[in-house]
Amino acid sequence: MVTQITKGIKISVLTSFEGTYFKNYKINFAFSYQITIENFSKDSVQLNSRHWEIYDALNNIEIVDGEGVVGKKPVLKPGEKHTYTSGCLLSSPIGAMKGFYNMINFTTTKSFRVIIPTFKFSAPFALN
Repeated sequence: MVTQITKGIKISVLTSFEGTYFKNYKINFAFSYQITIENFSKDSVQLNSRHWEIYDALNNIEIVDGEGVVGKKPVLKPGEKHTYTSGCLLSSPIGAMKGFYNMINFTTTKSFRVIIPTFKFSAPFALN
């Protein structure tokens, strides 16, 4: 598990290899990731948007920006957490993701960025 805390918000990530798939006459490697967002600050916060940088071993980089996470913009009171699962397809059996969440602090009404630490993907057969 990879974890990081930014401004009292803890991000924890677990990854899993889901299998190989053919898409557009090309093999793809499917991975899932489970992210838990925990609010250790004294203020209520809301996740508004996300930014991802997705890398594979073939030097392909995909940038993904979007609202919320899996269709939600969770509000976290102090001590609360939100967990969700998502996934990605890579062109190689090894890769990584990193990014950030844009959040708002309801007490100060200020927006802030929470870092999502780099987490790695690897198919079990790809490593010795």
